[in-house]
Amino acid sequence: MGIIYFNGPVQNGDFSLANRPGKAVGIRIAESLNRLLGLDPVPHLWNTVALAGDVRHRDAADRDVIGRQERERRALVAKYAPGPVPGSGLLTDTAPAVVSLALEMIHTLLADGALAVREMAVRLCVRCGHMTGTAAAHSCHSCGKSVTRCARRALLVFDRVEHRPVLQRGDFHAAGARTPAHLLNMARNVPRSLVLSRTRDHGVCLASLGLEGMVLDPRAGLHIAVLAAAIERGAAHPVMTVTENAAANVAAYGAPFRQYGTTRLRYTLHGRVPYDAAANPRLYEVHRAEAVQELFTGWYLPLCAARERSGVSAARLPGLLKFLRRAYLARPATPRGEVLAELRQRAAVGDMSWVMDVRALACALSDRENVSGPAGPQEGERP
Repeated sequence: MGIIYFNGPVQNGDFSLANRPGKAVGIRIAESLNRLLGLDPVPHLWNTVALAGDVRHRDAADRDVIGRQERERRALVAKYAPGPVPGSGLLTDTAPAVVSLALEMIHTLLADGALAVREMAVRLCVRCGHMTGTAAAHSCHSCGKSVTRCARRALLVFDRVEHRPVLQRGDFHAAGARTPAHLLNMARNVPRSLVLSRTRDHGVCLASLGLEGMVLDPRAGLHIAVLAAAIERGAAHPVMTVTENAAANVAAYGAPFRQYGTTRLRYTLHGRVPYDAAANPRLYEVHRAEAVQELFTGWYLPLCAARERSGVSAARLPGLLKFLRRAYLARPATPRGEVLAELRQRAAVGDMSWVMDVRALACALSDRENVSGPAGPQEGERP
């Protein structure tokens, strides 16, 4: 198997996908493109290594009854309410397969000299010992104490300058699309020495490296989650959906963890969807498009966001809705073989221009309706 799409792991925060549908844009893009390519559904990926999660668990009245892993699981299930979790399952950045792969990669990178365990000056909270940073003092976000002290502590470090650039054009999967130069520049401007270990209660434990009480930085771990999911499916070319802001935040930390053997992770960028405006029923009444409302919000707009990486403008919604309706009415009962083959080739190489090609879009709609079996309609969708 070659290309396969995964969502960039979504942080398990305080929201549901029903009230924050924008959080699922990357998930929907990956689902739609994999289905078009005839692939089985992949698990939804989630980031659970967060300081906010540590605080929530510590503050919970039932913390002695419910463990952190179970609390995260329940929170993830609740994300999909009132519907069920996807049949393809959920994968977190602390799943056993991810942890095992992470430790294997870290030990290999240490042996190769790409990573190092090095003592550095840090700031520690005087109350709870949480590491607040390696430079200027900050208030502790773990316990709220405003006083920190200087200390020296062993850390897992990636010296980015001594190895290949942390982000290159080849790290993006998008045929014909311009790689945003500002992303490459932002990635180059991160600190020379990137600290990859953090004080957290939950995550990929680094105690085997002598780093007691520390876990792998989640910005690195989320890349390993994608690799682990791809390796399980025998896919050599996983593509992670991500916004420009997220890519700017995580790319440098993921640089040592974008390749494992012949499996190489790349990014595909997407913009945001104006779901508040798209939820207005008047939009569908005016354009007599009530029949395609769910298709528009759950399928077409995320695909448009993969084409319009700076974000879909609310002003464009009427035009996009009319275009979808036109393609929907023109869809053939069975997609033509040569059109479908061309469409799949475009999807495989990351060419998203087809979402504004009425013939290709009509073919995609027809294929979507004709797909059956494991790659058919997902939970929460109408067939």
